[in-house]
Amino acid sequence: MGVISQFKNFFGKLFKKKNACIGIYGPPNAGKTTLANRIVKDWKDDDSEPVGSVSHIAHETRKAQRHHKLEIESKGNKICLDVVDTPGLATKIDFHDFMKEGMGEKESKQRSKEATEGVIESVKWLDDLDGVILVMDATENPYTQVNVTVIGNMEARKLPLLIVANKIDLPESDPEAIKEAFPQHPFIGISALDGTNMDTFYEAIAKQFG
Repeated sequence: MGVISQFKNFFGKLFKKKNACIGIYGPPNAGKTTLANRIVKDWKDDDSEPVGSVSHIAHETRKAQRHHKLEIESKGNKICLDVVDTPGLATKIDFHDFMKEGMGEKESKQRSKEATEGVIESVKWLDDLDGVILVMDATENPYTQVNVTVIGNMEARKLPLLIVANKIDLPESDPEAIKEAFPQHPFIGISALDGTNMDTFYEAIAKQFG
């Protein structure tokens, strides 16, 4: 199936509702919040608050953040979305990892607890979503337990799924590896940080609901 056909199939299912609610999912530090902030920046006025803060430390986002009624328009086509930035998904959270980042033991244990609660919240959100954007780090091996588990979960729920390979601006990125790993789903490579390929991302979304 060609890329355009995949997008038509994905967004044709996703945007049957007038105002669809999509979740941005993925492992920690894949760039989920950076993407959510980019979408808000591109489609809201300059005074809009970002969806969330970003950090090099994993699990910076520990509570889901929802931004309502983002109107995205491209080439005369328009859609209206609620975007939910979710905490990073992980199969294991160890407070020692936070201590390695310079946090004290008490703070690290609290951070680990909050991160675990965030994973649980992310899974619960799946019951209320119309579709999912799954963000993966294009500089990392896509065959991780987290990615395989997440995709299997979403396939079981029959949720429309778009895979986004983020950080393609980095020289060590390999977005094609992600595309080849999960060819059954529509895919696009972007850099949420510097905006690379975001126009194509928005066009692929908006044309299906315009």
